[in-house]
Amino acid sequence: MKKEKRQSLNFDSRAVYCPPDEATKSISPPIIMSSSFQYDAEIFQRIIDGERKSVNIYGRCGNPSEYQFEEQMMMIEGADACLATASGMAAISVTLFGLLKSGDHIVCDWTTYSSTHEMLDHRLTDYNIETTFVDTANPDAVRAAIRDNTKIIYFETIANPSMKVAAIPPLVEMAHERGIIVICDNTFASPYVMRPLEWGVDIVVESATKFIGGHSDVIGGAICMKSEILPKDFLEQIRWNTMVKLGAPIAPFNAWLLSRGIQTLSVRVERQCQSAAILAKHFENHPTVEKVWYPGLASHPQHDIAKAQMPKFGAMLTFDVGDGDRALKVLDNLDLSCFSASLGGVRTTTQIPALMAFLDIPKQERLEMGISDGMIRVSAGLEDVEDLMADFDAALALL
Repeated sequence: MKKEKRQSLNFDSRAVYCPPDEATKSISPPIIMSSSFQYDAEIFQRIIDGERKSVNIYGRCGNPSEYQFEEQMMMIEGADACLATASGMAAISVTLFGLLKSGDHIVCDWTTYSSTHEMLDHRLTDYNIETTFVDTANPDAVRAAIRDNTKIIYFETIANPSMKVAAIPPLVEMAHERGIIVICDNTFASPYVMRPLEWGVDIVVESATKFIGGHSDVIGGAICMKSEILPKDFLEQIRWNTMVKLGAPIAPFNAWLLSRGIQTLSVRVERQCQSAAILAKHFENHPTVEKVWYPGLASHPQHDIAKAQMPKFGAMLTFDVGDGDRALKVLDNLDLSCFSASLGGVRTTTQIPALMAFLDIPKQERLEMGISDGMIRVSAGLEDVEDLMADFDAALALL
């Protein structure tokens, strides 16, 4: 099937279809595990003449299994280009270091993944790159934070773990009027729930470890681009100028696992979204739960925005049981759901964000992000939702 025809297909078909391997006609792509590739005089001359991705040079520079994953990511994100990386944080780091220089400025939402926040607030400052943190759900606050040297506006489609949803069109409009690049971390949503490039975002980063892989058995990331501001070959530029230099390529086997995960993305996340919505409603009416955050609830502050931008509301939710001790008691007494880090797998996973992922963020900053000690984050899996509710009810009954 030609690429143009595949792009015209609906999402589920784009995700499932994988061109057969040219050499073997296998409908499952082979894993090319080689770290090095043999040259001949013709290949060597093509490399000397500047050809890069069309020939195999060295594993850190690219691999056929990586290119297969990148092609699939382009299809499901609606992207013009994709660059695979070793992890989600590698995708973020390569993007930022590929775009920024000393003296640049970023406007970022207050609530982002803790490692992202720490990089912006502590690490990039070593390079004279400053970040202003604001509420990106408030366009006026974003506008007020923009400076002459602002290079990037950065936010998450669904914020981790507050579930905040920013309206994308006004952010894109004010950014592009000034030549500012809009970057969105789409990990919490996944391309099945939201495709920010279709809303004018310039670059989308994904921790493919999560919903894209979907089975809690692989680490990887992806940078996807569709931009009128950036050069069309920008991701190839940062492949060679940034990713290769930082040593952050994806491993061939990981790329293959992620390519396989994409083929079941829609059916998995469809079921996970259904279960998350049911769980959110259940917790909203539970006597020991103080508050629930889920974009699909009418009580969510940005429910109307989420409804306008997303056909589904995602598989992530959070709820508050009062304090960290109570939260730990609940999670330690779950039998079916898993108390662990990460998200997006076939098993329902839970964590206490304030005492786990965001532990190194000072408490006052966590509170400004909307992260309380009693908040429990849930990534809905594929278990029967009745069994999940019973599992949570039994643990909540111990409070």
